[in-house]
Amino acid sequence: MKCYYCDEFVLPLPDGHRFPMEKYARLRHRVVAEGLAPAGSMEVPPAVSNEQLLLVHHASYVRRVTTGTLEPDEVRRIGFPWTAALVERSRRSVGGTVAACRAALQDGVAVNLAGGTHHAGADRGEGFCVFNDAAVAARVMQVEGHAYQVAIIDCDVHQGNGTAQIFAEDRTVFTLSVHGANNYPFHKARSDRDVALPDGTGDREYLARLARALDDLWELGRIDLAVYVSGADPFVHDRLGRLALTRTGLAQRDVMVLGGLRERGIPVAVVMAGGYAPNVDDTVGIHLETVRAAARMVGPVRLASVSH
Repeated sequence: MKCYYCDEFVLPLPDGHRFPMEKYARLRHRVVAEGLAPAGSMEVPPAVSNEQLLLVHHASYVRRVTTGTLEPDEVRRIGFPWTAALVERSRRSVGGTVAACRAALQDGVAVNLAGGTHHAGADRGEGFCVFNDAAVAARVMQVEGHAYQVAIIDCDVHQGNGTAQIFAEDRTVFTLSVHGANNYPFHKARSDRDVALPDGTGDREYLARLARALDDLWELGRIDLAVYVSGADPFVHDRLGRLALTRTGLAQRDVMVLGGLRERGIPVAVVMAGGYAPNVDDTVGIHLETVRAAARMVGPVRLASVSH
């Protein structure tokens, strides 16, 4: 299974910043130590190009990000200080999802050990998200003729509002978001299917609601490619989560999503998304279980025909 990582491109964050940048390197080390990615399968992805970004994002926004001319309120909305390192890291994170989609179409599944920047919209970033990796990767695969119908299955605890907005009028990309109803963003966009859960939802109810949503997705018929935005933040101890899933429940979630895709021969690129547990090792462990579930899904898939 191919795994892509970009933890070598570190954001210089101020002391006390709540984003756990260290989780990425720790996750990569665990993946290697446990043999989930064989020798030669761990790669640093190429940076996404401006041409690829412009398939989703407005030219003026890409220009402001890359030249460091974002307005102060735009920087505050993103939540990271602007630096050249921020631009490079963001490009590599998106590039990892593009590369994972390519690999998934060959191997059935591939993983970006970053990604999940689902709050970024066409003309803005927010919530620690600069560019929308799943949206850009979906568009690149479509433009290159590798996929026609794409599903983005988002189980991060925060709604994928940027993804929903980008594809609001596009019937070739189905957006499913399973998230906390009362959590960020407080003004939700409309996904093709939203499953909004009350605070304190635990394993049993979460998994039942997810199963129903996936059944509806399978009934839509053809899906050439999926992007699974996993997320460690529905965890009961996550500082920003407000749901109550255990690590066992989150592992069952991963098996439900990835197993359903595997049963139907649908290639999937898996991305990590959020995780803000006080003990960063809890977040790393949850992400590791997602990678472990993905590794069990490797194998030939049906080739997509992109005619429509």
